[in-house]
Amino acid sequence: MSLAIEGHRSSGQDVRTANVMACSAIAAIVKSSLGPVGLDKMLVDEVGDVTVTNDGATIVRLLEIEHPAAKVLAELAQQQDDEVGDGTTSVVILAAELLRRANELVKSRIHPTTVIAGLRIAMREACKYLKQKLAMPIDSLGREVLVNIASTSLSSKILGSAE
Repeated sequence: MSLAIEGHRSSGQDVRTANVMACSAIAAIVKSSLGPVGLDKMLVDEVGDVTVTNDGATIVRLLEIEHPAAKVLAELAQQQDDEVGDGTTSVVILAAELLRRANELVKSRIHPTTVIAGLRIAMREACKYLKQKLAMPIDSLGREVLVNIASTSLSSKILGSAE
């Protein structure tokens, strides 16, 4: 893989490091908005319109992202928002951290194919654990718990649009 930057061609580890840095920058922007006491961000667009939100999907969508790897991360956040409606900040932070750690493994001379294979095994094991230990039937939760779950998911979206 190679990347041309202002007439200079970069490849290999330089490109991987640039990708990690770009994704880490996006994660750093949204990180402080995570959770129930997450901080709001004030974003001003090119015409001066102001948006105040702690919704990760909104923050990432309003950023003017140019770096290719960071754009992929933004697309991941959008897909998470489209499919689940919540968790975009967590997805961005997790993906950026996985990328950072994978890069460290490659720097220590572990082949990228081996790193990817390890990540796939870890994903399968994590999914298996979630299904076996943490999943529960929805009908066992009751109406009040379901309303609380929905309220948590929607709170930043509703508050963000009301402001």
